[in-house]
Amino acid sequence: MAVVVVLVGAACGSADDGGPARGDGRVRIATTVAPITSIVANIVGDRADIEGIVPEGTNSHTFEPRPSVAELLSTADVVYINGLELEEPTKQLADQNLKDGAEVVELGTEAIPESAYIYDFSFPEEEGKPNPHLWTDPTLARTYAEIVKDDMAERDPDGATYYARNYEAFSALIDELDAAMRTSFATIPMRELLTYHDAYAYFAKTYDWKVIGAIQVSDFGDPTPAEVADLIDQVEQEKVPAIFGSEVFPSPVLEQIGRETGVEYVDELRDDDLPGEPGQTEHSWLGLMRFDYITMTEALGGDAAALKAVELRNVAPDRAEYPQ
Repeated sequence: MAVVVVLVGAACGSADDGGPARGDGRVRIATTVAPITSIVANIVGDRADIEGIVPEGTNSHTFEPRPSVAELLSTADVVYINGLELEEPTKQLADQNLKDGAEVVELGTEAIPESAYIYDFSFPEEEGKPNPHLWTDPTLARTYAEIVKDDMAERDPDGATYYARNYEAFSALIDELDAAMRTSFATIPMRELLTYHDAYAYFAKTYDWKVIGAIQVSDFGDPTPAEVADLIDQVEQEKVPAIFGSEVFPSPVLEQIGRETGVEYVDELRDDDLPGEPGQTEHSWLGLMRFDYITMTEALGGDAAALKAVELRNVAPDRAEYPQ
């Protein structure tokens, strides 16, 4: 199994310039999906070592970590996961192998109260697992970053100012992205989504979109013929100009719906697989958000100029890009 490794600097430095937190006692961080790894790296910069567990292009809902991941988890000081029951096998393995004093921090679970959980066709309430995809909503990604900032300040008090500075820069970046999203979305005649994976529920609530369906149902199999027929009827009734598939997980069912309805099938969206190659600036949470929302805007007949103007950048100074 490939493990995403975030190499965030090894040069010496003082607490104020983003050097190592405690000499040889640098904080060791494990993360799960790539967008979370990217958010965390923007806050901790070169003061910690980060390793991501879930390989990109993997279904994070069904990912089962190999036993070898236990060794990584046994050396971590903190494991940042999404929570909301997205990575239960990884969480269980962490609970069994964490060293004394180490913790699992569930960013999504801490970010919103239970009253804000969203249940829908892919995540029905009777099954008890809410939709976990908070990071596609930039306003909630900001909350993830804030939780990391506060948590790391407790683990590494000497770096508290550094983490706070990075958080403020990341928050400003989110403000810029949010403004660009709202400007571009205002040009879309009909903000309705039919997607392969149900990854945009919180985003839709914040930005006033309507999610009309998702192909991947709660058991992560294909929908039944009756469900496909219902989706075809809905696409025809809603008159959406495009439906969206995944670049990582091609969907013959969505292709079929596109053919039968005469609607454009765009198979490029990503929910946790970062665009570009490791080491490139676009290979980041910001790059992922910008790519997805430009894709949606243009396919639905809008003007994505404001989104295209957002500069891709990481905010933590002296931070090396992370290779895979």
